[in-house]
Amino acid sequence: MDKILARLEERFPGRATTRQRPDLAFVTIEAAWLREAALHLRDREGFTHLVLLTAVDWLEAGQFQLTYLLHNRARACDIGLRVMLARDAATMESIHDLWPTGATYQRELREMFGIDFPGSPRVDAEFILEGWIGPPPYRRDFDTLAFAESNFRHREGRETRDPAAHMKHKLYPEKG
Repeated sequence: MDKILARLEERFPGRATTRQRPDLAFVTIEAAWLREAALHLRDREGFTHLVLLTAVDWLEAGQFQLTYLLHNRARACDIGLRVMLARDAATMESIHDLWPTGATYQRELREMFGIDFPGSPRVDAEFILEGWIGPPPYRRDFDTLAFAESNFRHREGRETRDPAAHMKHKLYPEKG
């Protein structure tokens, strides 16, 4: 793993690396370098499997973090390529031509976070949220309660409990 990370440092200087375990590292790179870094890892380092593509909403920083987790079967190790994108009009180059399964992940991220991947197959087609009306629900500023109150009628007989208070009462009824 050390040699692979050293070669990445040569090609993409100034990137940040986090070692999680001897067989797992995360490398943060500029969005413009993603394709070149992914091709290098796939074609020269043996990371032939895209394990997942996921996003984190860093609302306070106004950014999304995309993580492309790649696996090298021969060496039994993983590298995650991390890319930061501005939340406003978030757009990222598609990787569906490098790993066809990437198209599925990109459709999910488009629907759930609103991140666009121009040119990705069926990226604008409904995927999970058929008939969804509203903003992307995985964004941290999505107000679940307001959405539910505006889209669903109230049903009598349902109670809402604060989970912490409910569990405290269930676990320690003598403390009131």
